[in-house]
Amino acid sequence: MAAGGSYSIVEYFGGDDGYRCGYCKHENGNFSHGMWSHTMTVQDYQDLIDRGWRRSGKYVYKPIMNKTCCPQYTIRCHALNFHPSKTHKKTLKRVNKFLSKGEMPVERCDEGHEGEPMDSVHEEGVRPPPEDPLKIDHSEVQDIATSPDTDSTNSTAPTTPREDAAPASAEKTSSVTPKPGNGADPNRPQCRKAKDIRKERRLQKEQQKQQETVSSAPNPAPSKSQSNQPKSLEEFITESLPNDPLHRLEFKRFLCDSPLEAESAPDGPDVGYGSFHQQYWLDGRIVAVGVLDILPSCVSSVYLYYHPDFSSLSLGTYSALREIAFTRQLQQQSPKLAYYYLGFYVHSCPKMRYKGQYRPSDLLCPETYAWVPIERCIPRLEISAYSRLNENAQAGDALALKDLGRALVLHRRTVMPYAAYARKRKGLNDEKEVEQYASLVGQTCAERILLYRA
Repeated sequence: MAAGGSYSIVEYFGGDDGYRCGYCKHENGNFSHGMWSHTMTVQDYQDLIDRGWRRSGKYVYKPIMNKTCCPQYTIRCHALNFHPSKTHKKTLKRVNKFLSKGEMPVERCDEGHEGEPMDSVHEEGVRPPPEDPLKIDHSEVQDIATSPDTDSTNSTAPTTPREDAAPASAEKTSSVTPKPGNGADPNRPQCRKAKDIRKERRLQKEQQKQQETVSSAPNPAPSKSQSNQPKSLEEFITESLPNDPLHRLEFKRFLCDSPLEAESAPDGPDVGYGSFHQQYWLDGRIVAVGVLDILPSCVSSVYLYYHPDFSSLSLGTYSALREIAFTRQLQQQSPKLAYYYLGFYVHSCPKMRYKGQYRPSDLLCPETYAWVPIERCIPRLEISAYSRLNENAQAGDALALKDLGRALVLHRRTVMPYAAYARKRKGLNDEKEVEQYASLVGQTCAERILLYRA
């Protein structure tokens, strides 16, 4: 239970069915346990991710490591001791050069190594329930409130059609074929910078929109885009994506909804704990958004999405470096907040190994839930995709389930230990399911988190 007196509330779904794997594309090789979280304290979520769990919106899942085709190991970076690699330094120089001189790289220099800092459950084939499964009165049980700002945020990523960076292919200005061997075609205009072409196209689009607005409405109300005020995140995303209700709903659930309660503590960071959107702005234009969870011991990166016009800047890598720097900043305010979690490291998938470049870093042992330096893990993972990473054969799970009866459940809006619930519901055969859930979250979380029982 949080300091404010609120509980985490979950409904457990098990994990018997296999789904399509987003890494190796196996049709039904991806297995994970899952639960829907209506509300969750930041400490409970911190303890869960330290046992291999991870959230996608309000859906919290844990890969079945010895069964899934591509085992996913929780990875954390020691932010205070982090040293950028040569690739990281090149990315920083590339972005700084663009910001200072306006020179956009033509091609991504670290293609195949960047990926996204976050893993999407939807990519991995885990399908969360289509709607909130808990049928409980939220006036009785505290739930995280969706702010008016996030209600109108409705897409997976800005999908404005990409404008090619190469000037020669940016626009076709003439149908005359250049003569071979005679240099530049005198009938074609001079090449221009991609930056100038994009600026011109944006102006043309804005003028076209203004003309359409004038023709469709006799007295149109002035909007932010017609004034000098920068557009909000919601306006930017809404105008650039198709008006698809299902698409908007999925975006909201995945990138806006969060079970985490906003919390603050005397020894915590000034911004408090909870889920945040970290926005990247350039010349009054939003170019990327990082979804972050700030927890008692770490900054956990959830996802990053960015405008396709800036893909050559390796914004996935750049944002991760900025988030590590942000973690260091928060650590000065809250000493125990010293780690940066990058989600899952998948050694069996080469494109996901880039996360191992953020060092020093640790992987979570799937059996003992102890952190092991990645350098000691790689040799084991080269031999087998699944491995007990802890080298101590005598070590076990320090928070293993010992007393199922002490696990808390929520039944008819009443909080009670499972032992009391089982006595009241004689003949109900759910002990195996509850025991599986409690063993996965561990004794400590089982005694704090409320497991919903119908």
